[in-house]
Amino acid sequence: MKPVGRFLIIFIPFLLAACATSPTGRNQLIIISEESAIVQSAQAYAQTMNDYEKKGQISHDKALINRVKRITGRLIYEALIMRPDTRSWQWSMQVIDDPKTVNAWSMAGGRMALYTGLIEKIQPTDDELAQVLAHEISHALAKHTAEKMSVAMATSLGALVIAVATDSRAVAMGASTAAIVAITLPNSRTAETEADQIGLELAARAGYDPRAAVTLWQKMSKESGGSSYDFFSTHPSSGKRIEALDALVPRMMPYYEEKKPHPVYPL
Repeated sequence: MKPVGRFLIIFIPFLLAACATSPTGRNQLIIISEESAIVQSAQAYAQTMNDYEKKGQISHDKALINRVKRITGRLIYEALIMRPDTRSWQWSMQVIDDPKTVNAWSMAGGRMALYTGLIEKIQPTDDELAQVLAHEISHALAKHTAEKMSVAMATSLGALVIAVATDSRAVAMGASTAAIVAITLPNSRTAETEADQIGLELAARAGYDPRAAVTLWQKMSKESGGSSYDFFSTHPSSGKRIEALDALVPRMMPYYEEKKPHPVYPL
């Protein structure tokens, strides 16, 4: 049997066995376990934050940090109810002092970052900022980092099969490298839609107005011209996305209108 045949016998069943289901019932390709993604993301997050620390870009604005952590803490409290197993995560949030960057991201295990440019240029209300942070938390809850890492690894494995068949050399991407890829490559449109849906509910349950998701994206689109900000490189925007969020609002309003205390997870 030719080398490519032997690899495909192993490779194809491996991918078929790697199917998982997201919180919304969507099929996902998960080659790298969430546990592995969390470990590798922790390493990547520590390195990333260390680099920002060396450049003096970790924010020390106490008012802003307290605001972000208060909102994030309320969202995480609800996230723990949605996925009780995430109580073991080392949830963390860093505010990066970079007024030119309008962005936010999350990694596996609840590790997140927000750039001051998003605050300064968009000037979101608390309800609008909660939509950004809930969206990022939702990526973590839905295992999107593990999914992106898996897609990257699958692509590398596919390249390796071809390399062996053509008698050339290739090195599969390591998991720690894939963790970095997870915060630089855009999520799929499907993953973005999923995070919109989960995030909208998460924010509403935490007491934040779901209608703010619509006003947030309207402000983002207006301020950026629709394409120039970093946030749009990983969070594609369109009129259809705003319409989809607006259509979800009526379903989320009962959660928002429910009268209950909103505890804050300590960060």
